[in-house]
Amino acid sequence: MQGRMSAQPFTLFRTKVAPGKRTAIDIPVSRDAADSVVSLPVRVIHGRKEGPVLFVSAAVHGDEISGVEVARRLIRKVSPKSLSGTLIVVPVVNAFGFVANSRYLPDRRDLNRSFPGRVDGPLASRLAYLFRTEIMERADFGIDLHSAAMHRYNLPQVRVSNESPRALELARAFAPPVIMTSKLREGSMRAIAHEIGVEMLVFEAGEALRFDPMSTRIGVNGVLRTMQAMGMLALKRPKRSPHPTLEASRSMWLRAPRGGISSIRAESGRIVKAGQTLAIVRNPMGDEEFAVTSPVDGIVIGHSRLGVVNRGDALIHLAQIGEADTSLDPDTEEWFSGVMLDEHEVV
Repeated sequence: MQGRMSAQPFTLFRTKVAPGKRTAIDIPVSRDAADSVVSLPVRVIHGRKEGPVLFVSAAVHGDEISGVEVARRLIRKVSPKSLSGTLIVVPVVNAFGFVANSRYLPDRRDLNRSFPGRVDGPLASRLAYLFRTEIMERADFGIDLHSAAMHRYNLPQVRVSNESPRALELARAFAPPVIMTSKLREGSMRAIAHEIGVEMLVFEAGEALRFDPMSTRIGVNGVLRTMQAMGMLALKRPKRSPHPTLEASRSMWLRAPRGGISSIRAESGRIVKAGQTLAIVRNPMGDEEFAVTSPVDGIVIGHSRLGVVNRGDALIHLAQIGEADTSLDPDTEEWFSGVMLDEHEVV
């Protein structure tokens, strides 16, 4: 990073941030029913030297709080004096859902299906518009932090589009346990970012409404490694190399074959073989049990934490490792090859 030109002031929402400084900016979103102002809290860390602009966002879904802790620690760790470029951190995008322990906004809309948004639309659409115009369009790259839905756990993983080569390169620098390539979903932040020329990656880790030390550690270190790969900062050489990263492009949820009591035998992070038992569902009387087995060699990237299940409930999220097996039955092949669902779409 030596030899770079000194940075110019950075402007966001009519606020100028001098090189080598950090600033807190609260962008008004709306007044709530009690007439209190609800804002988008933004922290801008502007480096002394020129460089790229990175945004990091969390709690787009208000109950996915794991990323909030990642964002908080990131704000404390990054010094503007040693930074090249600009880091924009939005620890809580959906403040309405965050304080209500809810995934959604008060209008029951999913913010991550409301992009690009409209200035005169419903609340979710207005917030999407504000975030796009004030944050995303000011950046060169983005990292959005998520977690699993309620009563599920996600192995820390990065999801990127197969249409975003730079995002895949930076995902490898992030070095999570797993990188999943998946198609863009209409109305999502990733989809509109691609349209406006801002590549990004999504970090999924942990469980809704819970903090998870491993997810936090991998998230913070991964963002810092990504910033190093972008030329924004220099890190001391780690004492040991990051764990090896597995890459996959196909996954499916294995579901309960009947209602009853579920026992997960292979939790997130477990490498499994085709035919291996991953979960068992028993009836409460103890005289019947059914095994849920893996159709392929793979890695468990998510699992249910519920012990009581109904027939068809999602139990195990399995990503396939290695080449696609053409001998799979048509139904399994279709499940593996389908669009990767968001957490709220998995029921």
